[in-house]
Amino acid sequence: MNSLVKLAVSTGEPSGIGPEVSLAAAKEFVIKYPDTEITLFGDRQLFSNQSMPKQIQIQHSPLNEANQFGKLNSKNADYVLSIIRQASQSCQKGSHHALVTAPVQKSILNTPSHPFSGHTEYLAELDRQQQVVMMLCGEISQGISSSKKMTPLRVALATTHLPISQVANNIQFNSLGITIKILESDLRLRFGISKPKIAVTGLNPHAGEDGHLGREEMEVIAPAIKAAQELGMYVKGPFPADSLFQSHFIEKFDAILAMYHDQGLAPFKFATFTQGVNITLGLSYIRTSVDHGTALDIAGQGKADWHSMFAALTLARELAVKKLGLNASSS
Repeated sequence: MNSLVKLAVSTGEPSGIGPEVSLAAAKEFVIKYPDTEITLFGDRQLFSNQSMPKQIQIQHSPLNEANQFGKLNSKNADYVLSIIRQASQSCQKGSHHALVTAPVQKSILNTPSHPFSGHTEYLAELDRQQQVVMMLCGEISQGISSSKKMTPLRVALATTHLPISQVANNIQFNSLGITIKILESDLRLRFGISKPKIAVTGLNPHAGEDGHLGREEMEVIAPAIKAAQELGMYVKGPFPADSLFQSHFIEKFDAILAMYHDQGLAPFKFATFTQGVNITLGLSYIRTSVDHGTALDIAGQGKADWHSMFAALTLARELAVKKLGLNASSS
């Protein structure tokens, strides 16, 4: 590519490992991809003792109070939301081609006056999207898959950051149908998969076992799958979740749609941890993220593993290049 690929990185909770892994991964990334320019959104003091390649810029936003690694400070909550908002707006305007986010601490950001359930929901609100889809992307290593080659593993979620007691009530025909449409559309348009194959899990053990262990599969999930099939989508299920995450299933599908957070993310992280990437489908721009938390216990000690951030940057660049290529070919 002749022009630079421009990535925006919101560096996350300042007392966690976000600033550290953002810069460490960015440094390695611009060596491998010199056509990429990375802007780190955050307080420049968090990076003051670090050398900075010319492809890395700092978009300065001041902390409300001085930072201490490993110690949360609720007075910096507005700062965290501010850098997410600025980076998101930059992507909406087209100044950057994709957004990559470092981890935040929900306990600091979620207050009675300003509820915050997660990055995914907050970005949907900023982008004025009624519904988006959280999907994790990675590859299965040879130790997990029977195949000698690396096998892509993509796991999307029908619900995201909810207490388990609220999951069943939030799986509805209409919302599940929209989730399937967003997933199928972005697999085609962003990932370039001409006819995506999607496997859908059940909610209950054994996918409800014909209603003996729950009726959500019969009354909601199966009808939503049938409706998607009638629109020409390749969607199968509902499958029992405990047997779906096996190599011979995974290799047949482009994505798995799980019903709730831990149902999909537990097996995903077991297979891909440090290499997994979180992507938000349904936004007007590309957004990827690490698949780990703030790791307050090791923040500021130089121990943090930056490979998940590097993987998030890699997927963001890959999707941006595809998008820019599509734009160039259509102009």
